[in-house]
Amino acid sequence: MVDKSKNKKVLIAEKISPEAITMLEERFMVDPRESIPREELLGMVGNYDALIVRSGTKVDHEVIERAKKLRIIGRAGIGVDNIDLNAATRRGIIVANVPESNAISAAEHTMAMLLALVRKIPQAYASLSRGEWKRSEFQGVELYGKTLGIIGLGRIGPLVAERAMAFGMKIVGYDPFISAQRANSIGVELLELDEVLAQSDFITLHVPKTDETFHMMDAERISKMRKGAMIINVSRGGVMDEDALAEAIKSGQISGAAIDVFEKEPPGDSELLKLEQVIATPHLGASTAEAQYKAGVAIAEQIIAGLEKGFVS
Repeated sequence: MVDKSKNKKVLIAEKISPEAITMLEERFMVDPRESIPREELLGMVGNYDALIVRSGTKVDHEVIERAKKLRIIGRAGIGVDNIDLNAATRRGIIVANVPESNAISAAEHTMAMLLALVRKIPQAYASLSRGEWKRSEFQGVELYGKTLGIIGLGRIGPLVAERAMAFGMKIVGYDPFISAQRANSIGVELLELDEVLAQSDFITLHVPKTDETFHMMDAERISKMRKGAMIINVSRGGVMDEDALAEAIKSGQISGAAIDVFEKEPPGDSELLKLEQVIATPHLGASTAEAQYKAGVAIAEQIIAGLEKGFVS
């Protein structure tokens, strides 16, 4: 029996796997929620030693300043762009994430979006559900022999490359943090960013949201893409300038886009969602049973390590 005498308290602000909650309850006092309104979070966060979030909870400077007892913040997923790292660092709060947990799910969703985009599956279904039979309007293109440009070759990009090669695609990529030798070992020709944009029939983004990547795909970069190319974003909202993309689609520079993440979520009155050449999903890249299980268990392990040992892996 694990000693509960420490009485450390863990606040789970968003839904994670039941197995993860059980792991934490064996050691700590746990308050599991599926969502918490911001004002309620501000009022209660000061009572907890650990906080677990996903992408929907913004842990900004104000939240961290209210969290007087907080020792660790766990993000049950890859990114930490919804957490103010500087504010946490100033307070000596550990910030942990689980970058391996949803890589396969995100890679598979990327391929699902790519296939749905090129074969116009959502548009065809919508037409059919209206009682129409307009086969000629939904002619697509094959992936075989086409060039896929992958921007970001960390954890998810190589998994996308592996799957795209099974379709007979040529893979080029850009990542300033890996070597050409490493890229070659996963079947990717490493190029400069402008070369990737110019050569690719499809571009897929797999980068974190940082100051350097914010709006990295702006009007200038989009203009360097091959005319009629398509773009997929299952990475982070904000790395794509959505207004610039919408204008490029209207002008015909870009023939289609598949978007899973938005700069503002929910996206509200997004111009992209008004365009028939765009397909979109509500941030589903990590929304599989397997990814949620892995993310929950992995972040529970990080929280246990942080509270009991004072460090995380």
